[in-house]
Amino acid sequence: MGTWNSRGLRGSTLEDLINHTNENYLAKGLALIQKIPTPITPIQIDKEHRHITLAYFDQKSTVDYIGAVQGFPVCFDAKECRADTFPLQNVHEHQVAFMENFEKQGGISFLIIYYSERDELYYMPYREMKLFWDRKCAGGRKSIRFEELNPAHFMQLKQGFLIPYLDAIQMDLDERDS
Repeated sequence: MGTWNSRGLRGSTLEDLINHTNENYLAKGLALIQKIPTPITPIQIDKEHRHITLAYFDQKSTVDYIGAVQGFPVCFDAKECRADTFPLQNVHEHQVAFMENFEKQGGISFLIIYYSERDELYYMPYREMKLFWDRKCAGGRKSIRFEELNPAHFMQLKQGFLIPYLDAIQMDLDERDS
């Protein structure tokens, strides 16, 4: 029998919480955000033909989620990190390129990073992530230290299970306008 863990996302994965949040936003008419499945080609399937036991990725995926929030196109990726240092190798070059092109088309791109040891959720706008990415590409740090993050971009779970990224998007838009 497993033990109950009072810390962290209380047994849920970040993806589960985001999916639940997306369903809640849709039910309230606030946003339509869909999880983008990673395309795979099955190689081996079990005898009952119910489970894929071996597969390979067809192509590089873009981001985890895409949709619209009150008329704004939105895309984002969800990342989990145990340590206080987020390795930029967790973000792939094709994802950065997709997010950059998405922003050029008037969209909003961001990362949601969950620091599991701290039980902290962070909204990282594309422009912030790009600064760290460019630093890495110029030969600098290949990671982001927790201390480098903008304190205003941390999010608290609402009602214990909703990730308030719409509030963070609004703050992102306000920062763009100032």
